[in-house]
Amino acid sequence: MIQDIFPSKLNNSYRTDAIPKPDDLIIIHSDGKILLKVDEDSKTISFPRLKDFSIDLKPLYFFEIDGENFFYNTDTNIDTTSLPDGFQFYTMRQIRNEYLYPKHYVFASYTAIHLIDWYEANRFCGKCGTKNEHSKSERALVCPNCGHTRYPRINPAVIVGVKNGDKLLLTKYKTGFAHNALVAGFTEIGETMEETVEREVMEETGLKVKNIHYYKSQPWGIASDILLGYYCDVDGDDTITMDESELKYAQWVSREDIELQPLDYSLTNEMMKMFKENKLAD
Repeated sequence: MIQDIFPSKLNNSYRTDAIPKPDDLIIIHSDGKILLKVDEDSKTISFPRLKDFSIDLKPLYFFEIDGENFFYNTDTNIDTTSLPDGFQFYTMRQIRNEYLYPKHYVFASYTAIHLIDWYEANRFCGKCGTKNEHSKSERALVCPNCGHTRYPRINPAVIVGVKNGDKLLLTKYKTGFAHNALVAGFTEIGETMEETVEREVMEETGLKVKNIHYYKSQPWGIASDILLGYYCDVDGDDTITMDESELKYAQWVSREDIELQPLDYSLTNEMMKMFKENKLAD
């Protein structure tokens, strides 16, 4: 999965003492895109370093991987005509469209976009409208007028592998992502994760489920999510009543006929693969 970068490791502790140095990496964001250099021959990516810029930047410490510090340029009005040679802006769709290396830089992009989206959506206090300031002690935004504090938003959601003997329930979204998927959805106020599983399966396919058990989780920064994977069994009637407003496909598919996604970045793909290869414990 995207976060499986061993032996590399993300250190996301917030450091108020981090002083940007010329060799530190800088994340430049503009209109939903990140500034990168991509070598199409070697399929490698690289981030610019602070020393690559002749203009003044406003770096904010984000995180560290393998001794490399990643900073974010908080100046959203950067002159895009003064960029280092060889670098250009890429969408997250472009970054996840094929395997790029090193993998921990791809994961860094996913994680960075999560924080960027949160920072940029919370420039002003939601209570009084005053411009927020960065906390001096933790990763948070604080209103200097009323003191309201905002922390990074993380959306809990479930990925559900519904089993029916040697068949797995596969879906395809009506719009957007074109490859096979599993039932998925966000947790609503006042419900447990297991109740989310039951509700989402019922809403999308009209099926009841039982024997719900947790599999694994995954941070999915491009949607600000924490995904929790669950397997369960169909309970009773296995006739599918598909939610046509959300899905264009929902079918029981035999192990040998399951077509995996082209990349192994997602929890969904790993869960389909585990079932396809019959690697799940009874």
